[in-house]
Amino acid sequence: MSLRSIPLIVIVLIAYNLIVWAFGAEILTEGTLFEAHMVSGGVWKFNWADLIILLTLIFLFVEIIKATYTSTSSLIDHALSMLVFVLCLVEFLLVPLAANSVFFMILAAAFIDVVAGYTIGIRVARRDVALGSDG
Repeated sequence: MSLRSIPLIVIVLIAYNLIVWAFGAEILTEGTLFEAHMVSGGVWKFNWADLIILLTLIFLFVEIIKATYTSTSSLIDHALSMLVFVLCLVEFLLVPLAANSVFFMILAAAFIDVVAGYTIGIRVARRDVALGSDG
């Protein structure tokens, strides 16, 4: 099993749990990482929740790119992505610290990763089979 087989969403899941269990769920929205004063006069506050969602989106993008490759490791990646989704779903339903919108976004990204992985994998496999039959 290569490192390419590991779903990156699990990194966000672990980071979320470390942050929330160490500092409490309030840190997500109250713990400002930095502020930027905008030209408009407004103040943009970037907090832990924003960072977690940003990392989730970046990792989801990478996971979708990984889904376009066909190899043995991609099958393992799809299976592990399903496992991460199930873990997220169970945690969202059963753990009070995960009952918030930030964790729901992680759950949604894990679901999109699973659906996109299988959908793209099937499409790529069909294309590969169609190209192989032309020869």
